[in-house]
Amino acid sequence: MFDDPKRDEWQQPDRVVSALSITPGMTVADVGAGTGYFERRLAAAVGANGRVLAIDVEPDMIRYVKERAAREGTPNVEPRLATPADAALGTAAVDRVLIVDTWHHIPARDAYAKKLAAALKPGGFVLVVDFTQQTDRGPPKMHRIPPAQVAKELEAGGLHTSTVDAGLPDQFVIKGAL
Repeated sequence: MFDDPKRDEWQQPDRVVSALSITPGMTVADVGAGTGYFERRLAAAVGANGRVLAIDVEPDMIRYVKERAAREGTPNVEPRLATPADAALGTAAVDRVLIVDTWHHIPARDAYAKKLAAALKPGGFVLVVDFTQQTDRGPPKMHRIPPAQVAKELEAGGLHTSTVDAGLPDQFVIKGAL
């Protein structure tokens, strides 16, 4: 399901990557990377001198992303196992953090946002992409988080938020910047 070819139609991965404003040489973390759906695109955007940190809490997903990176020829993709409470990105270590369809799974999101803010280099930002209440896609509606709440949680972590219009049919995008 994570890699269903039909996902491209509604996920609009090129629009999501474009919203990250990546330049070659950057370090981008994909938190909740899953099977690595975005990694090939992110790897191309950061270029040979950049890095993509594919972060997930499931060892099987990390193993799969390692295999996928080898298969797709993306040596700048670095799968990393994290915990639900900490992406373990380090301090001032990343330029961008992408979190797609994952924010609602994170416990203690205010504290998590604070760790993400600490992980950002100057000028860095977090992009949270998640399902609207209106769409039929995604998790049950009772598990979805409205954009205003995502913004509030990112702000509690010390980030300044704004809504990004990425033209996604089923999802909203919230940016949290230093």
